[in-house]
Amino acid sequence: MDFRKQKLSIEEAKEMDMVQYLSSLGHEPSKIRGNDYWYRSPLREENTASFKVNRKLNRWYDHGLGKGGNIIDFGIQYFDCSVGEFLKKLDGGFSFQKPIQNIPKIKNEPEHQFKILTEIELKSNALIHYLEQRKIPIEIATQYCREVHYELNAKNYYGIGFKNDSGGFEIRNPYFKASSSPKDITTVKNASDEVAVFEGFIDFLSFKSIGENEKNKTPDFVILNSLSLLEKARPFLESHKSIQLYLDNDAAGKKVAREALSHSKKYNDRSMLYQNHKDLNDWLIHIEKQQKKRLGNKL
Repeated sequence: MDFRKQKLSIEEAKEMDMVQYLSSLGHEPSKIRGNDYWYRSPLREENTASFKVNRKLNRWYDHGLGKGGNIIDFGIQYFDCSVGEFLKKLDGGFSFQKPIQNIPKIKNEPEHQFKILTEIELKSNALIHYLEQRKIPIEIATQYCREVHYELNAKNYYGIGFKNDSGGFEIRNPYFKASSSPKDITTVKNASDEVAVFEGFIDFLSFKSIGENEKNKTPDFVILNSLSLLEKARPFLESHKSIQLYLDNDAAGKKVAREALSHSKKYNDRSMLYQNHKDLNDWLIHIEKQQKKRLGNKL
């Protein structure tokens, strides 16, 4: 099948989330303080995290090098390439190559250890409150999610766990976003000839929350858990007559939607539903607030 590629612009590249991008390269934060995500520098060898990403500004700064900037500034440093070459790497649909210069590990440096300890019924008050803030009813969340306790660098944590088809988990709590191996898509099968596609499970739960009173027809669902897994999901998606895309309204989500639309006429972009919001959940939070405000004005 002929895939028609759209060239990624510098402006679109700059909109890509640095934290998600670093995660796709295998770099996870050592600590998070508000909007600041601290890493052991991907650009050099070090024991103590001194590479910071401010997620609100979407900018990075390496205190050891005294350098910083946007995602493009990082990419040309990390891959030792030109701006044009880096944009081509990004345009490959998040199939990132290893950097040209391999950074040697320091002897005796501890590995980034992530281990699932146990999974139980979702009952933590803190996690339930987090879901309430995201306007996800607990009755819906408990149908698809578990409370997962995990170990990260010898410390214990817990979060909302959403299982993929290979048994790995996407994990969220108010302060942390992670994945356990193996990484995979999640499919929910309802014997339908239509399938709805989401980037992450919070948007999937948002969709279920919006449509909880609609009992007529339930589609199949695919939660990608990473945009890079769309290609893996395609055989299942294209076995359906109709494919509805509910991807994020950022540069990466729009780019993948454009590519999907070029593959087949079965694909339909539904992001117009939440066109003035970053994703489906952001739109759900907005409409819930608007409804609450209207009810308040009537009282």
